[in-house]
Amino acid sequence: MVIEEKGGNPYVEFARKVVEKYVKEGKVPDLSEAPEQLKRERAGVFVSLKKRGELRGCIGTIEPVYDNLAEEIRSNAVSSASRDPRFPPVTTDELPEITISVDVLEEPEDIDDINQLDPKEYGVIVTSGSRVGVLLPDLEGVDTPKQQISIAMMKAGIGANEPVRIKRFRVRRYKQS
Repeated sequence: MVIEEKGGNPYVEFARKVVEKYVKEGKVPDLSEAPEQLKRERAGVFVSLKKRGELRGCIGTIEPVYDNLAEEIRSNAVSSASRDPRFPPVTTDELPEITISVDVLEEPEDIDDINQLDPKEYGVIVTSGSRVGVLLPDLEGVDTPKQQISIAMMKAGIGANEPVRIKRFRVRRYKQS
């Protein structure tokens, strides 16, 4: 479910505050600066950064690692801006062009048939041994469950013929309007 609110929303606004402060000053906002509603919930969170519509960073957690969403968003926003191994760290000059989305994950559930997937509705977690690949739902160019699983396996370094365990999950996606 994609949630876009005019004038922003607390998930995206806090993630933006974190990214801007970290990129400009090398510091993160204190949790006292986070909206109260983010301190009352725990969940896995992905923070995605885009520049001119193209992915610029995306880091997240499948399950909660911290005590609340504020901490989860803060950590993943910093990592998306500075530690995504696919990209160099975001620079101050790029900040005006960066748009942010925050995906709050629902509890993942095991599936035993790829027909239980719909890439527009569900994200996927593919596991083989200690290797784990994750793909968020509703991504441009990912139209079939087979594509979705294949990309998640590739991200995890899982070979096409290796046995895998598959989970699906829904998200609440908050985007800048």
